[in-house]
Amino acid sequence: MPSNLPDVVLWSIPAFVLLTVLELALHRFHPDEDAAGYEAKDAVTSVTMGVGSLGFDLLWKVPIVAIYTAVYELTPLRVPVLWWTVLLMLLAQDFLYYWSHRGHHVIRILWACHVVHHSSRKFNLTTALRQPWTSWSVWPFYVPLVACGVHPAALAFCSSVNLVYQFWVHTERVGRLPGPFEYVLNTPSHHRVHHASQGDYLDRNFGGILILWDRLFGTFTPETQRPVFGLTKNIDTYNPLRVATHEYAAIARDVRAARSWGERAGRIFRGPGWQPAATATASRDLLAGAAAAPGGQAPDAPATLRTEERAG
Repeated sequence: MPSNLPDVVLWSIPAFVLLTVLELALHRFHPDEDAAGYEAKDAVTSVTMGVGSLGFDLLWKVPIVAIYTAVYELTPLRVPVLWWTVLLMLLAQDFLYYWSHRGHHVIRILWACHVVHHSSRKFNLTTALRQPWTSWSVWPFYVPLVACGVHPAALAFCSSVNLVYQFWVHTERVGRLPGPFEYVLNTPSHHRVHHASQGDYLDRNFGGILILWDRLFGTFTPETQRPVFGLTKNIDTYNPLRVATHEYAAIARDVRAARSWGERAGRIFRGPGWQPAATATASRDLLAGAAAAPGGQAPDAPATLRTEERAG
């Protein structure tokens, strides 16, 4: 059992508080007119979601740790906890985080968990605390690491480092960093793109610590215009319970209204904006009709359909 790994999140809490107070003071005394800034109710909701996630994470960790422990006991492989192996573990965990994060954007039942983090129309350090209460959907992505002999406690350490790193990228107060940093690392500029709701920015920049994965797998987009934060269809609530569950409720409604088992499966496992063929065709016909009407001008159909895909 690795006993020499520190509790990264616990040790980082004072820095979280200090940086948030500093950012809040900058917004108050040196405001940026174009920045989304702070809103009291929004910040309180984000902090509440973060505190709630700590409790729910403890609940989910019971079966998850049991599964990881079983996998670890079954594999003959063992990775020792040394300074250089920890660096390799961090690299591997960040790689798997990329795929977990990407999966949580393109599979609706996973998006129902992750949408919580994107539900704020603000982008500040409290947004980093807006975490889901249903993180049970994350664990399968890291089973390969445990199967390769990484102790579950070492995996937890790497995940904590990744989480702590991402705290500081949730800000509008930091512009572009020097080129080498922007090329290799996930930065505030890259992460602003990830949280934006514009069509060209949707489902981009999934990296946790490194942005290299996005460059390698074709999901990187630089920040070229000021982002508009939030969902393409915002939920307009500060109720933590609704923030945590609204997409699950939407999935349940869609499944009840589905006309076939194929459509039911699609509503759960396809992308958040997936529609059955008949519905998609009707939507395109509606757009075409609007364009054909006197003075009518229909937006680009794929973009319009895409706009619905992040609806909460």
